[in-house]
Amino acid sequence: MTNDYLLLTIFLAIAIVFPLIPLAMAWAWARLFSPAKPGKDKQSSYECGIESTGPAQVQFQSHYYLYALVFLVFDVETVFLMPFAAAFLKLPISAFLALMVFLLLLVEGLVWAWAKGILAWK
Repeated sequence: MTNDYLLLTIFLAIAIVFPLIPLAMAWAWARLFSPAKPGKDKQSSYECGIESTGPAQVQFQSHYYLYALVFLVFDVETVFLMPFAAAFLKLPISAFLALMVFLLLLVEGLVWAWAKGILAWK
């Protein structure tokens, strides 16, 4: 009899080691084959020779991204509602209750977005 946790431990070790191997190879390649040429021009912000002017950070409206995220949430909602609508009469009452909980959470999210002013286009 094999230990059930042995297989889980092997999978966990592979999941940890597998992404580390390419990272270690890339690090070793950069250390061994990339020439180190530090200097004033190399350490400057831009290597093209043009000095930067103005602030490096640009302000942008996050309102548009929130609006897009709310749209995606309610767009994906219709994908989840379609199977329920197609087989509505054949589903047990527990499926109907699960659907109502799902809709309640979505309505709660809609009320929250409305209260925060995310849906008001500025």
